[in-house]
Amino acid sequence: MKRLLIGIMVLSVQIAFGQHILTYESYAKGVAEQDTTTINVVESYKCLKIRTVEKKLANPIPGYAETNTYVNYAEDSVYTIVDFADAKYYSSYPFTDNDVVFSEEGSEKLLGYECKKYKTSINSNTIEVWMTESLGFEATPMPGLGRLSGVMVRCMRNGSYITDLEEVKDQKIDLLNLIPEYKGERKTTRELSQLRKDRLVIRIPVFEDEQINFADYEPFTKEIPFDTVIHFSHGTLIVKRMKLPLLPAHYQIFAEIQQRSNGDAYDRSASVFVIPTESAKSFKDGLTQGIETLPLIVGKDGKEYQGIKAEKDYLPPVELVRFFTSFGAGHFNDRVQIDGLEWTEENYYKQEISELRDRLRGDVLIGAFIGNYDKGGHKISLNLLAYPGDNKWSEKPLKQHSIPIFNTCNVLEMSGQNYGHLFATDTLEVEFEIPKDAKNVQLRYISTGHGGWENGDEFNPKENAIFIDGEKAFTHTPWRCDCATFRDQNPVSGNFWNGLSSSDYSRSGWCPGTATNPIWFDLSHLKPGKHTLRIAIPQGKDEGESFSHWMVSGVVVYEL
Repeated sequence: MKRLLIGIMVLSVQIAFGQHILTYESYAKGVAEQDTTTINVVESYKCLKIRTVEKKLANPIPGYAETNTYVNYAEDSVYTIVDFADAKYYSSYPFTDNDVVFSEEGSEKLLGYECKKYKTSINSNTIEVWMTESLGFEATPMPGLGRLSGVMVRCMRNGSYITDLEEVKDQKIDLLNLIPEYKGERKTTRELSQLRKDRLVIRIPVFEDEQINFADYEPFTKEIPFDTVIHFSHGTLIVKRMKLPLLPAHYQIFAEIQQRSNGDAYDRSASVFVIPTESAKSFKDGLTQGIETLPLIVGKDGKEYQGIKAEKDYLPPVELVRFFTSFGAGHFNDRVQIDGLEWTEENYYKQEISELRDRLRGDVLIGAFIGNYDKGGHKISLNLLAYPGDNKWSEKPLKQHSIPIFNTCNVLEMSGQNYGHLFATDTLEVEFEIPKDAKNVQLRYISTGHGGWENGDEFNPKENAIFIDGEKAFTHTPWRCDCATFRDQNPVSGNFWNGLSSSDYSRSGWCPGTATNPIWFDLSHLKPGKHTLRIAIPQGKDEGESFSHWMVSGVVVYEL
């Protein structure tokens, strides 16, 4: 018995004054097939080097950086060093400087080690930690939890996500200088965290503080050049031709829009869209050659509707984001003061558009429209943001595809393109074709009703019925009843005797100062080949010079 005890003591001493590599594995409890995360911790002379193990990337994404965390127990310091291809940055904080308070929950044997168990709660997450002092040194893969005596054997979050100590072995090389002398440019922890995220995001500026207004712009009739903002339709529509990169499929793509009044006080319909050019005829022709070049629908009411649906040799604009300006945010913020309200300086809209990624690559025409009759109009900025889902740049074949089939947003309104009020006498019918081997086929549908008086469709819910091949397949009633939430974006909205504001009123699928979310309808049951889609809306009757209309757009998306 004595010999055995002496042997254990000698082993303990050897470990305590050596260098060691600890291997941790993180996994979800109860999940049979999953990718585990490996964390290596090197311990040497009361210092740690902590690194998540990743395969050497031959083709990393832009902004990728190697990140290592170091702990110096003797100096009570934690360092995070981020090494980009072109620069190195670091942050540091005291190891013991955190507000995490653990309670001791007793002792138990775990993974072959005698451990003390600790417990805490962080942001409503229950954290349990098992520490052992039997190894004779201190080490943790999670310095953010603070300092607990010994070596972490297990950390468990909410009883399901686990990080376990898998292996401890001697380090053969004597690492006297585990922490690098040159750590890079110093940043605060928050600054470094934000820097890492910002560098990973691919930001593509499209429009920067561009004016959309009603003015006497010279008609543009030439080929649209690259990287130049062109005003069309008396300035209420801007278009830019760009060369967009081919992004790996794991990126999520968002449209980010900032808009403010530059003189127009009203809530206006607005749209950001892409103009397809692969067909013989294009909406681009309507911009440069006049709306008479666009395919026509003549309704039972005798009115003409230009370029609103797909034809054999024509595709309508693909709507990325439908949004609505507020009542005067920015320009009119000093006009009215209301206790308890601070007016926003600009409206901000951000919406994911990953499903339309096939329209955001190569030679692309991107447009932005705000319907208004004001010389000052509005100012708008648009960025495309791509967030990676993987560290590797992969150029696998594109899976997601889209077929634009209709769009009644009259973005050439000031050039004579008609409002979408055909639904009073007609349905909108269009033919489309599903390719062979298409999967996850869906209709991306955006619908908002307009007619801004008591009986107008803006303030009265109307069912949108969608028929597929003659059969009623889906119904949807666009309605927003949360418009009062955005009161601080509407400084010159009308204020009524009962305390309500015009911007508070519920509307048909939209609110002043918001974007409208697409609605998704599953078409996976349809066989490959040609199909017809028809939209019916019980549009309200005209009253004098007032009329209702509907802005509807639809794109069939699928995977191959």
